[in-house]
Amino acid sequence: MRPPHRSGGMVAAASAVLLFAACSTAPSPPDRGRGGPPGGVREAGGHAAVADPATVRADELGAVPVLMYHQLVTEPRSVYDRTPQDFRAELERLARERYVPVTARDFSGGKIDIPAGTHPVVLTFDDSTVSQFRLGPDGRPASDTAVGILLDVARKHPGFRPVATFFVNADPFREPGGRTSLDWLVKHGFEVGNHTLRHTALGTVDDAEVQEAIADNQRAITQAVPRSPVVSMALPHGSMPHSRQLAQEGAADGVRYRHQGVYLVGSNPAPSPFSTAFDPVAIPRIRSQEATGPDAPFTSAAWLDKLRDGTVRRYTSDGDPKKISFPGTETDRLAPAHRQAARPY
Repeated sequence: MRPPHRSGGMVAAASAVLLFAACSTAPSPPDRGRGGPPGGVREAGGHAAVADPATVRADELGAVPVLMYHQLVTEPRSVYDRTPQDFRAELERLARERYVPVTARDFSGGKIDIPAGTHPVVLTFDDSTVSQFRLGPDGRPASDTAVGILLDVARKHPGFRPVATFFVNADPFREPGGRTSLDWLVKHGFEVGNHTLRHTALGTVDDAEVQEAIADNQRAITQAVPRSPVVSMALPHGSMPHSRQLAQEGAADGVRYRHQGVYLVGSNPAPSPFSTAFDPVAIPRIRSQEATGPDAPFTSAAWLDKLRDGTVRRYTSDGDPKKISFPGTETDRLAPAHRQAARPY
């Protein structure tokens, strides 16, 4: 069981609602360029055309849902399980509501290159379970896995990119070393991130053990896919090390690691990477779940409703990855490091 990370999620979620609400008004490699929803404006080269920010109501300081998944099972036994049908339905909803998946790496790095008028979503998977990904005898992802379902939804919705980030442990997807599995994922545009080698709750061990747990897993990932730098990490159990900075950077046994983004367990939308509220060492995620039970206000169904109806103002792209567009009244929310790219309207 992985309890919600209350210090960075549940307790913070209530204040996050107020913060965001205060700003609200109303199996082939995937396409590496901008994916576009049906009816999107296209230029001659196939890229989405840059739109007038006001026309599409661009707000690149808005909130981004970073969704967290673990297992797909026919009979869920915990709040961390989803059925394949529920997972497909959530992806279909995201596609209908004009979300475009981006990796955790691209999100935390501010490389959100999606069509004007669409919204980024980050799909993340913890623990590298076989229900997330496994290859069949034909060398393709099994159709009942998360990757198989994601690819199928993307085929039906061409603007919905089949990309995600997998936070893996030792022997991912039950493959010793994980070389074949991780190689397939990287070749097809997915990101592989660190979740420690043995799923270590980093807040329960000393600084040396923290660095060993992270560095050992980085070594294993690098041995499997040498060309894929590890720049994203999800904290097992949402447990932050006592020395917070060690979640982002450290070394052990000759292996150095440096993460661009460190992800929590829950449980509210993440601030834009361009906003003053963004903290790369504590990026919140949302548990995928229907809006039921004691944690109903913090589930993906509840937050997606708030993002859709404007209770929480969501990130809406201007279609230009080199500019950051937002209403002029929100200028004070822009992080100083991004002022040169700002395009208020």
